[in-house]
Amino acid sequence: MICMNDILAKKLQRERLYDSLFVGTTRLFALLVLVILGGILVMLTYGALPSIREFGFGFLTSSSWDVVAGEYGALAPIYGTILTSVIALAIAMPVSFGVAIFLTELCPKLLKKPLGVCIELLAGIPSIIYGMWGLFVFAPIFAQYVQPVLAKTVGQIPVLDRFFSGIPMGIGILAASLVLAIMIIPFIASVMRDVFEITPPMLKESAYGLGATRWEVIKHVVLPYTKSGVVGGVILGLGRALGETMAVTFIIGNTFNLSLDLFSSGVSITSVLANEFAEAIDPMHISSLLFLGLILFIITFVVLCLSKIMLMNMAKNEGR
Repeated sequence: MICMNDILAKKLQRERLYDSLFVGTTRLFALLVLVILGGILVMLTYGALPSIREFGFGFLTSSSWDVVAGEYGALAPIYGTILTSVIALAIAMPVSFGVAIFLTELCPKLLKKPLGVCIELLAGIPSIIYGMWGLFVFAPIFAQYVQPVLAKTVGQIPVLDRFFSGIPMGIGILAASLVLAIMIIPFIASVMRDVFEITPPMLKESAYGLGATRWEVIKHVVLPYTKSGVVGGVILGLGRALGETMAVTFIIGNTFNLSLDLFSSGVSITSVLANEFAEAIDPMHISSLLFLGLILFIITFVVLCLSKIMLMNMAKNEGR
């Protein structure tokens, strides 16, 4: 009996040791993420210090970018980054929602798995492939068939004419936004599909039993149950759009413009970094590029914080 108690005590002690090791290891991994994040922030801030001291807040409000004259401003890249990401997200959200709803609620069983695999394959295509496709295939078609139609229809409406009045070149802010939308649709749609599938069938069947239509079930049962996951998928797509480099570099035009015309060429933070970092020699030029990277880091961090606040507010209002 005493021997059995000793064995159980040793086993319990061993399990406690394993549990402590497991907790310590997971805590270490979590702290490691914070250390890496802090290291990136410190590196970017340290590298950007000369530019911060030289230009200060004016770096954010200046649209001048002249390497020869040593004048640098981030307004045009910030404008291009935010504008292309917002337009891409506005296009991708409804399309992704429709794709996810079709795959989970409407799609025949024979097509559900093949279509789901296709969506996941689209998410795995490298961004440079999207960029090459956008430049050599999408841009000529867009310039020949889509932009003239937009200019003759939407471009004739007062107020909206200033957004669609440029020369149809195929490349530019609108073209880059459309390519970005195509790129982030698989990410958002995959996340939405996965969270829609975790809705308990009993909830949906109960709603159908009460006479609800399919749309009412989606609106009043599926979406409220999965809203956190849906918001997470949208934020994932926005993060991909903000940080996308090669596809935008290929098709945005890479011109430091501040124009409301969506047909005109523009520039984003990532395209500036991709085009100029490898050839930067002047220390102030390198520091300004690192300052751009720091700004993109801050923009992404702010977006994530806002999404977290929105999710917290949604959780507070549950049940009302």
